[in-house]
Amino acid sequence: MNQEDKTPYVVTSKSYTAVAINAASKAGEWIKSRLGTVKQLNTKSAVSDLVTEVDKGTEQMIRKLIFTHFPDHALLGEEGVEPGPEASTKALAKVAEEEYLWIVDPIDGTTNFVHGFPFFSVSIALAHKGEVIVGVIYDPSRDEMFVAEKGKGAYVHGKRMSVSEEASLEQSLLATGFPVGRDSTLPVNMAGLAHLAPKVRNIRSGGSAALHLAYVAAGRLTGFWEIGLNAWDIAAGALMVTESGGQITDTAGNPYTLAVRHVAATNGAVHAELVQALKEASATGLEGK
Repeated sequence: MNQEDKTPYVVTSKSYTAVAINAASKAGEWIKSRLGTVKQLNTKSAVSDLVTEVDKGTEQMIRKLIFTHFPDHALLGEEGVEPGPEASTKALAKVAEEEYLWIVDPIDGTTNFVHGFPFFSVSIALAHKGEVIVGVIYDPSRDEMFVAEKGKGAYVHGKRMSVSEEASLEQSLLATGFPVGRDSTLPVNMAGLAHLAPKVRNIRSGGSAALHLAYVAAGRLTGFWEIGLNAWDIAAGALMVTESGGQITDTAGNPYTLAVRHVAATNGAVHAELVQALKEASATGLEGK
C-alpha cells in the first residue's frame, strides 16, 4: 500500500460536505435506535409506499442541522411533498430556481426499515444552480458513509471509490427496484426485468435506490436501473456514480438532471448495452413521450 492510499479523506468543518456528513450521521444513528419500535404506519400513494413517524422526525432533524449553518438555502425533502409523480414534479419545479438546494430522503428504504431488513439509508444532496455538488449516503446498519464532492471524487470509509470493470452485460451484476405504481411504473420495470434477467450474471433488489447507486459507485454493482423514482432518491447517488468514473442517464440515455425519474446508472462500460436492452423491452418508461 503506498502512502497516498493511507491518506484519509478530510473535509473542513464548516464546508457543505461536512454539514451533510454530520446531518446524515446523526440522522442515521437516530433511525437505527428506532429499529423495531415503529407502531404507527401510514401509506402514501400505495399500500407498499410506507411512511412512519421516524421518516418525519428524521427529516425535521436534518432540516434543523442544515438550516443552522445555511439558513438562506432551500430544501426539498420527501416528507414535505404529497405522494405521486405529479406532486413530486411540482415540488421540484417550485424550488428549481433556488441557488442552493438541499435534496433529502430521510429514510430511503422505509419498507425495509419497518420490517427490520437492514438495507436502508439517509440520502442528502446539495445542488448549486441545478447541478449536484455534494452527495452523501449513509447506511447506519453497516456504518458506511458514502461521500462525493463535485470534482473531488467519491469515497467510502475515507477511501476513493471507483466503478467495477465488467465489460459486458453478461458479466454484470445489476440491481433494480419494484416501484409502488402497481398499474403504471411497476409493469414497465417488470418488462425490463424479464428482458434483462437472461442477459446478465444476476439481478438484485435491495430496496434502497440510494444505496444501489452508492454500490454502483463502489464497484459492488455493475449497474442499476429503475422506473418512477424521485429527485431525493437519485441526486446524491448520481454525483457519486459520476465521481467514481461511472455514467448516469435517464433510461433512454439522455443526460441526468434533477427532473429525471426513470434512471440508468452503470460503470460506463455496459451503459449503452443496458439502455439498448431497456429500449428493446419497451421498458424505459419514456415510450411515446
